[in-house]
Amino acid sequence: MTGWHTRAVALAAGVLALAVVGPSAPTAPSAGPGHWASWLGSASADPATGLAEVRALIGAATGAAGNLTGRGVGIALIDTGVAPVAGLPPSRIVNGPDLSLESQAPQLRYLDTFGHGTHMAGIIAGADPVTGATGLAPGARLTSIKVGTATGAVDVTQVIAAVDWVVKHRADDPAYPIRVLNLSYGSGGTPATWTDPLGLAVERAWQAGIVVVAAAGNDGNAAGSLANPASDEWVLSVGAVATKGTATVADDELTAFTNLPGSGKQINVLAPGVSILSLRDPGSYIDTEFPSAREGETLFRGSGTSQAAAVTSAAVALLVQARPAATPDQLKDWLVRSATYVPNGAAARLGLREINVNAALARSAVPAPPQTWNRSSGTGTLDNSRGPSRLVFDNAPLTGQRSVWGPLPTSTWAIRTTTGTSWSGGLWMGYRVAGDDWTGTSWASRTWAPATWSNSTPWSGTTAAWSDPSWSGRSWSGRSWSAGSWSGRSWSSDDWSTASWR
Repeated sequence: MTGWHTRAVALAAGVLALAVVGPSAPTAPSAGPGHWASWLGSASADPATGLAEVRALIGAATGAAGNLTGRGVGIALIDTGVAPVAGLPPSRIVNGPDLSLESQAPQLRYLDTFGHGTHMAGIIAGADPVTGATGLAPGARLTSIKVGTATGAVDVTQVIAAVDWVVKHRADDPAYPIRVLNLSYGSGGTPATWTDPLGLAVERAWQAGIVVVAAAGNDGNAAGSLANPASDEWVLSVGAVATKGTATVADDELTAFTNLPGSGKQINVLAPGVSILSLRDPGSYIDTEFPSAREGETLFRGSGTSQAAAVTSAAVALLVQARPAATPDQLKDWLVRSATYVPNGAAARLGLREINVNAALARSAVPAPPQTWNRSSGTGTLDNSRGPSRLVFDNAPLTGQRSVWGPLPTSTWAIRTTTGTSWSGGLWMGYRVAGDDWTGTSWASRTWAPATWSNSTPWSGTTAAWSDPSWSGRSWSGRSWSAGSWSGRSWSSDDWSTASWR
């Protein structure tokens, strides 16, 4: 049988690990797609937390922050795309290049077949058409760069290419320059931070004036390390708290699924991340697999450091609106040093604190020292960045110094990304991965043009690789996905996995 999937690869002692942070990941690793039914979609004991409650919890509902919307701030969302649901007006969404495998299927291009990216977009800038509840930064503009498919298949090189593109095109919209990059993603790798390619990519974004917000990971408090790139000292790493359905931080607790490191960088901040209500993507993978997570016709519950990262990205956008001249180092310092003490459990023991926008605004009067961490050279191996998960085609895993599109010596890429030349039009590192300009068409207000990839995989040589039988007949019809189940015969994945859509 021919087809793509992403699989977890055995580590020492036969342990399997997940490579990408979805809304949540299992507390115990699981070995394949069959694990979905065993721990997902069950009824939750946690009350649903609406975005109005989240806004109050993070100190953004009243005071100086009460009137902030993120207006004038661009937020890049590297994820699984965004679906044109009623709660996301086209004026709020820009589609950057689709770098996912599904970009080669015109009816799937740019669109969120999984449901994860739409959930993140709703938290940040959505508006529920039924209740009227808005995202935390409803005045911001989102630039979606799709990298994940309906089952989450993605390689770290696609994410690196997406970050490079964001840096290159951060000022394309002068009214909404990109100042925040949300990465509700993390590879399972634990590379040396001083040579990690993904680390260099996000550090380049940071030095270009973009606050990179990265999910800490969902492998549990005993994980021993943060997900990559949350483990990079420069970026803003986010863990998730359970809010217990109240509007006070006094009873909040660090979630059991949040990664904690054994050494090295600790989580920078915490944010609400349990049973967060955001926009539903009808007929998407998670909507089909976990119907118990639906709240009415328009909303969906999700838990994880992904949601906490999206909450924090919105909070950063509010701060940028209020303090547009602030640097990423200043914004991070204000958020971290002003955060609210969480008086319970592991959070109290480790000194972890929950973000507070009003307190950060007050803190902005205090000078913030620049960060002085060492920077990554970017010349390390891609396999160390990938960690235990590999994109696989016909049982041939993508390994070594190769991208999805062809060979990728990191020493060459590091020079070109540092000089801002990794992208030229729609070419990344010399490979045709997208069109050359903003001439594409989609439901969004503006769209980057697509391109046809080579018809053979760069590591297996198989022809007609950029297609899959499970794509046949899939289309967005009106307000939902049509044509049956997303459990196609060729696709499976342990990426963008969730421990709780509930």
